[in-house]
Amino acid sequence: MKILVANRGEIAVRIIRACREMGLPSVAVYSDCDRGARHVLEADQAFHIGPSEAAASYLRMDTLLDVAHRSGSDAVHPGYGFLAENATFARACADAGLTFIGPSAEAIAAMGSKTAARDAAVRAGVAVVPGTATPVADDATPDEMMHIARNVGYPLLVKAVAGGGGKGMRTVAEPASLHAAVRAARSEAGAAFGDSAIYLERRIPRPRHIEIQLLGDRYGTVIPFVERECSIQRRHQKVVEESPSLAVTPELRRRMAAAAVAVARAVSYTNAGTIEFLLDEAGEFYFLEMNTRLQVEHPVTEMVTSIDLVQWQIRIARGEKLDLDPARTLVPHGHAIECRIYAEDPDQGFMPAPGLIRALRPASGPGVRDDSGVNAGYTVPVFYDSMIAKLIAWAPSRPEAVHRMARALREYHVLGIPTTVPFFVWLMGQPEYAGGQYDTTYLDRLLADRADQGSGRTLTAFNALSEREEEVVAIAAAIDAHMRATALPGAAQAASAQGRWTQAARREALRG
Repeated sequence: MKILVANRGEIAVRIIRACREMGLPSVAVYSDCDRGARHVLEADQAFHIGPSEAAASYLRMDTLLDVAHRSGSDAVHPGYGFLAENATFARACADAGLTFIGPSAEAIAAMGSKTAARDAAVRAGVAVVPGTATPVADDATPDEMMHIARNVGYPLLVKAVAGGGGKGMRTVAEPASLHAAVRAARSEAGAAFGDSAIYLERRIPRPRHIEIQLLGDRYGTVIPFVERECSIQRRHQKVVEESPSLAVTPELRRRMAAAAVAVARAVSYTNAGTIEFLLDEAGEFYFLEMNTRLQVEHPVTEMVTSIDLVQWQIRIARGEKLDLDPARTLVPHGHAIECRIYAEDPDQGFMPAPGLIRALRPASGPGVRDDSGVNAGYTVPVFYDSMIAKLIAWAPSRPEAVHRMARALREYHVLGIPTTVPFFVWLMGQPEYAGGQYDTTYLDRLLADRADQGSGRTLTAFNALSEREEEVVAIAAAIDAHMRATALPGAAQAASAQGRWTQAARREALRG
């Protein structure tokens, strides 16, 4: 099997590593701005697929299928994002004689719509958050909308039927703000997903976001894994995940796992997928949605089970049977935490901060894993999601994992652009986080409180540099200027110069 990796960044590097360990050749694709990206350098082959804009490159199904044909690939791994949950792409791969490393197009279509997924959960006997069973009609009058909302109950969420990541979602606390929220959600959903359909869902106060990882083979076996806690969110976007959850007892874990398996079997699900639940303060859980792909946060599951989920995706896709012991997959070994490292400036409202990475020193040591998609000398582009890496820490207990993550974050140095690393250092020291006392509203409240505390006085910036770090930035800038001045024109010479710059930056900027 030769695998085309139809993605970029850290997830492409992750998949390529799995291919290499399995002795399988990998093929990378890249846009104009990703020409020197890490996943391109790691793969056995790499093909240019177009301009930097995703719509003209990573989202071009015809181009990706053509590359698969020209490279001799017989399988496609979509990673997450881009075309990973696109039923049309999964079907096109099958029609082209390619193995799609993921669920069937029918399963993606069935669970890709949040309202259809809710219906599948109801059929499986799993409780769902109260809400509208079908999308709200585009031509619904204001009075009809108010009537629907009253039946759902306030506070409520206006949510996009397609997509995820908090896009197309608005909170409505009272009737007066309903219509504005619906207009904003429709507009954002249409721009992000090409589908402006929305539905209404009651907002559960201060829930936990708990999810169950699944693997399913072609022979009817569905294996659930220990839960992931994903409640540390900023504006509905996950930023920290961990496994297991302090809020989930072994008995509750078994119940949630059984519910997740029931939903998956209702749509004959195969390969990797995740069922997401909301857990209320009374300990009751409700189906939220299904992600028909590999999750960003899959490493924490791998760390507490010692099971490689990406390799199992590949093994299932080539027809192997699942032979995992469910008792092993549902019993966590230790505790794992993941921080998503973004090229964002937390001192400027977490605005994206693309630019040149002048120096990079990832964390390492016992129990630390760095899933990165960048190297020193790489320019983070403006065209894609701003996540550049994921830092994962494992330890025998949660308190030890928190301390290890804090240590690893302090070791992690990215110079040249602002990142969220210093923000995570701060978060690890917050008493409520350290004690596991949080819900999906916690981080937004914590940041709001910090902003209020800073009114009238100056807060220490998250990304404030130490004197030593300022010296390193100056050294890296000098090296960069020198290499750019001496680089010869042409792609080969530029690539060579970049390679020399990277080595020089590592020697000089990270010395000591």
